[in-house]
Amino acid sequence: MNRTAASRDGQQTPTWPDAVSCPFDFSEGLDFDPLLADLMARGSVTRVRLPYGDAEAWLVTSFAGVRQVTTDPRFSRAAIVGRDYPRLTPEPIVSPESVNVLDPPHSGRLRRAAARAFTKRRVERMTPAIERVAGRLLDGMAEHGPPADLAEHLSTRLPHHTICELLDVPPADRPVLLRRTHDLLATAPDARQTAADAKRYLRDYFAALVAQRRRAPGEDLISAMAVTGADDAERPLDDQELAVLAVTLILSGNDTATCQISNIAYTLLTRPGQWGELVRRPERLPGVLDELLRHIPFRKGVGIPRIALEDVEVEGVVIPAGDFVHVSYLAANRDPEVFRDPHVLDPDRPVHPHMTFGWGGHHCVAAPLALAELRVAVGALLARFPGLRLAVPAREVRWDTATIRRFPLRLPVRW
Repeated sequence: MNRTAASRDGQQTPTWPDAVSCPFDFSEGLDFDPLLADLMARGSVTRVRLPYGDAEAWLVTSFAGVRQVTTDPRFSRAAIVGRDYPRLTPEPIVSPESVNVLDPPHSGRLRRAAARAFTKRRVERMTPAIERVAGRLLDGMAEHGPPADLAEHLSTRLPHHTICELLDVPPADRPVLLRRTHDLLATAPDARQTAADAKRYLRDYFAALVAQRRRAPGEDLISAMAVTGADDAERPLDDQELAVLAVTLILSGNDTATCQISNIAYTLLTRPGQWGELVRRPERLPGVLDELLRHIPFRKGVGIPRIALEDVEVEGVVIPAGDFVHVSYLAANRDPEVFRDPHVLDPDRPVHPHMTFGWGGHHCVAAPLALAELRVAVGALLARFPGLRLAVPAREVRWDTATIRRFPLRLPVRW
């Protein structure tokens, strides 16, 4: 519970515990961040100070607490707009108009429009194309011969190609878009201008692409959304909404799957017997993937905060109106009240919803596509390279330390 102290007039006023400084810069392999583990041990709700922003924040780490904050309308993402909110990057990643900083029901129209790209039926139709691309990329890796960098040959290229195909980005423009999305996720203090330039570039690029699709629509997602809203009963998206939504989609498309293809391969190849077991029993892949997604910490710390619109009690702690609140999906995925032996990677764990793709009104709309890419990529690796193994000792694998993501910069493999 919150502590209280008596003021001069005898009234009880709340006093808060000292905030814990949280750089969330742990990048050693895929071990769970010891700072986050320490915060979980302190309690479900703690005070933290992040590297950037003008205020402290509450951090909620329990599964039940995260579920409450992400579904309770008394916590608002929209309220952070215009505020120097606590965060891990010098430049805020999201634009003020992004669907990621809108609250329900206002976010519904944009989310329904974006979700058109990722319905189960549409993803099923796209899967053969993803399989063909993955096959070509692995052909190239085979022709290159061992040792080869799995990150270069597959992990980076497959998700970026897929989302660019969905948006019909000209092939010549794709490398610079990949570099700009990477720039936007940088955490170093001197990266602020680079990140701001990247955000402006991506916004301007897609604004021009939207204008082009208005004039000459195609079969891509931008064209479809430019013609109608989420359905014919809703107001069509305007140019600004479309441009910002396209930026959100390309960031999402280059995020989870890009990190997790390499992370999953690394995890399986560094645990005796795990790769060989899936080679022998590929039908187990969907269940094993779900457990890998729960277990692997593919990003650092926290994402976008919310603001409490009124005093709200979360896990026995009263969060005052106006305070920033962050949640940790990574911590929620390791909650022992929900997952038995949560720090153990258990391929036979009973299925239970996890929070790798978020929760509530801001659950990742691109999750179905990311899951399809992961199933295709890992399945193709198992079939094509049953003898796959690391080409260097695990301790020599170099990890990303410059952005909010956790993944190997290079993953040398042989077969």
